[in-house]
Amino acid sequence: MADLAGKTLFITGASRGIGLAIARRAAADGANIAIAAKTAEPHPRLPGTIYSAAAEVEAAGGRALPLVVDVRDEAGVAAAIAETVAQFGGIDILVNNASAISLTGTLATDMKRYDLMHQINARGTFLCAKLALPHLLQAANPHILNLAPPLNMEERWFAPHVAYTMAKFGMSMCVLGMAGEFRDQGVAVNGLWPRTLIATAAVQAIGPADLSRGGRTPAIMADAAHVILTRPAAEATGRFFIDDDVLASVGVTDLARYRIDPSHPLIPDFFL
Repeated sequence: MADLAGKTLFITGASRGIGLAIARRAAADGANIAIAAKTAEPHPRLPGTIYSAAAEVEAAGGRALPLVVDVRDEAGVAAAIAETVAQFGGIDILVNNASAISLTGTLATDMKRYDLMHQINARGTFLCAKLALPHLLQAANPHILNLAPPLNMEERWFAPHVAYTMAKFGMSMCVLGMAGEFRDQGVAVNGLWPRTLIATAAVQAIGPADLSRGGRTPAIMADAAHVILTRPAAEATGRFFIDDDVLASVGVTDLARYRIDPSHPLIPDFFL
């Protein structure tokens, strides 16, 4: 079975949640992980820093490079990419996981929050891909994986939180466009999204206290990402994968181990 031993992954927003879970899963193979995130000091409400994440990556069997990175800052991203290449000799995989969320309607969305979501989600994804691609083009099996939903231009996905949907679909449009742009050069660009709510600290911070009971752990996204990232890049690009479909494609259909509370009904993701 293919693994990520010796591969170098640049993962944004990897100090916690899904990004950290993907990092730990790759580290278990012996991968090199650049942990690119803003949190250098403990957050008052959200656990994890780039340094605690690095410790978890190394404990799992990988090599870690913690980097303070704001994906809105072009010079900062460029410096982080350069440091990753200097440390590990190249970049094989980019995971665009960093994201900002506000599930607010038009009148309740202030422009500071609107700008933040678009700058991190759409612009940050484009910027990280733009700066990583010169190195990915030199890799043996290069992948870009965006944590982004399938593009679905129906009113129901926009009306409840138009600003967030626009910003998140910006990440999805990067999948669609860059897959076509770099297909002939051998770079796979795909999206991955969960079937159900994923119980991260960020979700718990914005929802009711018991919301996570209806979710799955970030490990399901990490395992699905691992399947995608170990496939030949030429095998699939421009796809919008759903986590449990990916696992089913390799024979994993018993998903009980990912449930937070088996007695609680699963909450479907609001983009599916």
